[in-house]
Amino acid sequence: MSGPLSALRGPMVRFADNPCVAGPSALQYDTDGLLVMQHGRVIARGHAPDLLDAWKDRVQPVDHPHGLIVPGFVDTHLHMPQVGVMGAYGRQLLDWLSDYTFPNEARFADPTVCADEARIFVDALLSHGVTTGCVFCTIHPESVDALFTASEVHGMRMVAGKVMMDRNAPADLRDTAQSSFDDSLALLQRWHGRGRARYAVTPRFAPTSTEAQLEAAQALVKAADGLHVQSHVSENPDEVAWVRGLFPQDDHYMGVYARYGLVGRRAIHAHGVHLTDAEWALLRDTDTALSHCPTSNLFLGSGLFDLRRSIEDGVRVGLASDIGGGTSLSPLRTMGEAYKVAQLRGHSISAAELWWLHTVGAARALDMDDEVGGLDVGQEADAVVLDWSDVPLWAHRLSRARDVHEQLFFLAACADERAVAETWVAGRRVFSRDGEAATH
Repeated sequence: MSGPLSALRGPMVRFADNPCVAGPSALQYDTDGLLVMQHGRVIARGHAPDLLDAWKDRVQPVDHPHGLIVPGFVDTHLHMPQVGVMGAYGRQLLDWLSDYTFPNEARFADPTVCADEARIFVDALLSHGVTTGCVFCTIHPESVDALFTASEVHGMRMVAGKVMMDRNAPADLRDTAQSSFDDSLALLQRWHGRGRARYAVTPRFAPTSTEAQLEAAQALVKAADGLHVQSHVSENPDEVAWVRGLFPQDDHYMGVYARYGLVGRRAIHAHGVHLTDAEWALLRDTDTALSHCPTSNLFLGSGLFDLRRSIEDGVRVGLASDIGGGTSLSPLRTMGEAYKVAQLRGHSISAAELWWLHTVGAARALDMDDEVGGLDVGQEADAVVLDWSDVPLWAHRLSRARDVHEQLFFLAACADERAVAETWVAGRRVFSRDGEAATH
């Protein structure tokens, strides 16, 4: 095997199983791990003292003895054009869309805006430890080109698509059923499967698509193998009532998507806060995933997601920031808010479960856990190095942690992006807190 090698050494966590089912022992911790990477993939992983003799003459590991090496975080639902409206006073979902989101997205008619915002977005993801994202762009094809171009520079695994929206939106943000099909088809032919890019058919949500456009989305799903589907469902009670009025022939919100084939193994719908029993059954029976967006649901007062129900019903779910309805790109903050939401529903989540839901579990929700979300040999080599030594209060608290579970829980409950020391994508260091150059 030829090609440049890279390696990380230090305390390391990974998952041998799903802790939501198997319990905390599914999380495995090595006090001195070694991760060897080549050609963008993990080629060796294990206890450093056991492996160093075989690798010491071939690669010099980047050593982080006082940090923690974790899988790269997977964010299952983000909006690239909404970084500019994070933290905008929202009231409720539909007000927030009309007052802030739609006016900001109209700016993306300018390709220069698309390119600038995409670079800012991708750089922010990496500085927060997010190595894979499932992303909404705008109705403008240039926004998709800009995002995939920016993420390709770093070799990121990225799922994204052009928003399809032909009604119930400002005139300058509406496409048509035919133009959305044509634009999306051209984009997926250009990007899907190129490097680490995957395309997602992206109707914004049922109320902003006519039946003709949903039929176009259904046709797009059949246009290439392995396409993803992303949309929103049951985020807000007023939204649910709106869908009921627009689609009276369907029994429920998820039923609209099912009628147009927008469900299945590679379909993920964000929120799912107000689902009926029939919708939970449909999700399970079609193996459709949900994206849990706790900071957004709390910020916009949408409601409390039922994580326990998703686990008990066997519905795949991954955590997400939902920027910009969400209030932070930090997976650590997202995990902390997910814990609080579950507490309010009477369900305590362990540290292992939280971290799984933002790594392997999130990758599984996107049907790509064979590629990302873990640190297994053969997987794509995305990793994050956490180091809390620069924040004295964190260092003081964690010096008293009794085990790795307490350590991980504190990081989820109290830490943020300041703990991200390095981000590695496909075996290359693409972000360093101290400004060190990327590896090649």
